[in-house]
Amino acid sequence: MITVNRTTATAEPLRHLAGEGVSVWLDDLSRGRIESGNLAELIETKHVVGVTTNPSIFQAAIGSGAGYEEQLADLAVRGVTVDEAVRMMTTADVRAAADVLAPVFEATGGRDGRVSIEVDPRLAHDTAATIAEARQLAWLVDRPNVMIKIPATRAGLPAITEVIGAGISVNVTLIFSLERYREVMDAYLAGLEKARAAGHDLSAVHSVASFFVSRVDSEIDKRLTLLGTDEALALKGRAALANARLAYEAYEEVFAGSRFTALAGTGANRQRPLWASTGVKDSAYRDTLYVEELVAPGTVNTMPEATLDATADHGDVQGDTVTGGYAQARADLAAVEKLGISYDEVVEQLEREGVAKFEAAWQDLLDAVTKSLMSKGVDGE
Repeated sequence: MITVNRTTATAEPLRHLAGEGVSVWLDDLSRGRIESGNLAELIETKHVVGVTTNPSIFQAAIGSGAGYEEQLADLAVRGVTVDEAVRMMTTADVRAAADVLAPVFEATGGRDGRVSIEVDPRLAHDTAATIAEARQLAWLVDRPNVMIKIPATRAGLPAITEVIGAGISVNVTLIFSLERYREVMDAYLAGLEKARAAGHDLSAVHSVASFFVSRVDSEIDKRLTLLGTDEALALKGRAALANARLAYEAYEEVFAGSRFTALAGTGANRQRPLWASTGVKDSAYRDTLYVEELVAPGTVNTMPEATLDATADHGDVQGDTVTGGYAQARADLAAVEKLGISYDEVVEQLEREGVAKFEAAWQDLLDAVTKSLMSKGVDGE
């Protein structure tokens, strides 16, 4: 049973953050969180208006077994495959969370109240399979406030277009580079054009683009530390914020352009930037760094619970901290590049590692569920 500390119920910094146009989403989900009422409590007391999941989150939740015993026993009796068992459990959790968030979805006209579920990470480099999986997940969850997560790999880009074109809302994940982010926005606009041609109601199609933050600092800071010069060390903790701020600049440019304007006339929504990986990895940094320094209207910040609690407790939200910083952001990335740290190399490495980490977490989940099914007399195959 998850308990809630009601002393943080005011969560004034989170209220202020929401007032600045930042949607607060929780980067976590488990059956216990739903059934205990904890998710509903976070919506009520900490301004949470959405939930994101990923393979690592489900591996932690289902891998523990807590809250899933009865469903696992039923699945074992039915003799389902391990892949089917995992999908039945994960979609059940997402469906239940979507129901908890339904009032937010209605109150915001579909903008928030969203729950994201990711396609099988093993399909990240297979366009056709990703499209098929996305359609299947949307059908399985069967809630208007679900978002299907598709990784922003090279193969993922055309999948994004096709899935949006089918009228399905999409959370594009694992975005690290500015170039890839522009390609993601282009894929979204192409999808809206397909959806319009197919007669879909564009006002019902929503999307976010999950731009990863802390992992950029982790990798670049490691390289700056190895260089060890005063100049290099002075740049630590600046690359990730610079990268994200320049992503927002690109967002402003694209969604003020004529291509989107034509779509907006038929009800289309902007694809909002979502700041992901916002828990700090370096204890030397303020634990609310990637919240306070990425405040901009029309964005989403999805936080692990520790970051959400830290922001509620001592966050210092001082208004927009993004739109005035583009020149400095370019200067910071240029300074890193000047020291011989290749931006392109770093973001390509982070994309590969991101996909690999989710694949590994998914395999760990499959292994745990296989063991549970076997213990109940089913081999999981």
